[in-house]
Amino acid sequence: MLNRLTDSLNFQATALTLRSERQRLIASNIANADTPGYVAREFDFSQALSQATGQRSAGTSPLAPTAVRLSSGHAGHMGLDGKPAGANAAPALTYATNAQTNLDSNTVDMNRERASFVDNTVRYEATLRFINGTVRTLNTAITGQ
Repeated sequence: MLNRLTDSLNFQATALTLRSERQRLIASNIANADTPGYVAREFDFSQALSQATGQRSAGTSPLAPTAVRLSSGHAGHMGLDGKPAGANAAPALTYATNAQTNLDSNTVDMNRERASFVDNTVRYEATLRFINGTVRTLNTAITGQ
């Protein structure tokens, strides 16, 4: 029971961290909208979340072996790659597709960036509400009120 609860909260915490990173990336794109030659960056959230949580993508075969992850009992323990156990890799950044060419070679599309910013903000808030609701439910169960 405790493992399922911990896994759920860890998944939501990872999603929140990735949403925060995506928000930072979108804000950087918006801030550089007038910078000549700036190339907008993006990352695939679902792929980054699957990679960060160690889950297979939906397109893989159920017969394929799953990745083995190390767990540690102490935060100072090291993983196989020399990083602390549980440390997630940064999402793989890609270049955003250019909808329209500009004379200054800037690829930031402000309409796309605004829409992405709002969408990511709403999803970030939803993840926070889910975590708060889970913690509130646990608190109620523990205190018995």
